[in-house]
Amino acid sequence: MIDKKVGSMIINLFARGDLGQIATPITPVSGGFMHRMYRVDTTNKSYAVKHLNPVIMQRQGAKDNYKRAEALEKKLEEAGIPIVPAITIDGAKMQECQGEFFYIFDWKEGKITDWNNITAEQCWFAGEIQGKIHAIEPRKIVRTGEMSLSNIDFGKYIREAENKNRDIFLCLKENENLLNYAQGQLNRARQALPDIECIVDEDMDPKNVMWDNGKPFVIDLECLDYGNPISSAVQLSLQWAGITTCSLDLAKHRAFWEGYLAEYDCGFSDYDKTFGVAYTWIEWLEYNISRTLGNCQDEAERQMGINEVKNTVARIAYIREMEDEIKHNMNLLSLM
Repeated sequence: MIDKKVGSMIINLFARGDLGQIATPITPVSGGFMHRMYRVDTTNKSYAVKHLNPVIMQRQGAKDNYKRAEALEKKLEEAGIPIVPAITIDGAKMQECQGEFFYIFDWKEGKITDWNNITAEQCWFAGEIQGKIHAIEPRKIVRTGEMSLSNIDFGKYIREAENKNRDIFLCLKENENLLNYAQGQLNRARQALPDIECIVDEDMDPKNVMWDNGKPFVIDLECLDYGNPISSAVQLSLQWAGITTCSLDLAKHRAFWEGYLAEYDCGFSDYDKTFGVAYTWIEWLEYNISRTLGNCQDEAERQMGINEVKNTVARIAYIREMEDEIKHNMNLLSLM
């Protein structure tokens, strides 16, 4: 069931944007881990509406981040990348109603591939798309001072969780050494990255690619930004190869890189030294710890945070277990 207030806001947006008469009840659909999605059918066509998480939108700089992503989304459109862009209404992609924010999309037929049934061919296509995105406008950069190194105080979160959520307290306490190890590996890898910057979509994992008759279309482009291509490709290649479900397939990992390097090769070859960016999951973990400890919009989101804390810690443990095999596979990339 859709919240009545949210439903009223969506009705208001459709009337204001002259998008047609809503013909059927607004229906919640799967929308990822941060925002909420709805299907809206009018008498003429169907739309997908994304209600942006109010907690996230209250963060300093959040609107600027979305504005930057919108500008980059336009560059992807111009470059012919297969994406599903947000609709522009009255010159704006982001729509506001009663202090809350939305994106509206044309409804795209197709489906998301189940995480357990991703094929090597799909991994190749995903790598190809990433390569094309990174090739749009890569540029050399000069890094000065400390890079964007991770500085998460897991001890502080453990102490706070002991008083607020015994369940995640035990999970974090038992894995404190692992999490500190992962953070150290992540920071070392970031320091080893090449001095290159380009457009990146680090959220282009399997849940954000729709397939229509075998053709991929990228959705959920709000995370578009400028970043390091190697960091992005390392993380996404592992996600497409099964790291998210703790079922890594090294052949799929290689297929992703084959598609990627066919479209973009920055000349970097020390891939094994950048393995540690696989531990970027600790930053997703911190976000979910925060939700679990009360920085969320409702109880449903808090429960999602609890589940993701446990899932993410298990994932980090799995990456540690598979570290040698992944590094070996990455060493082979320089021979491709």
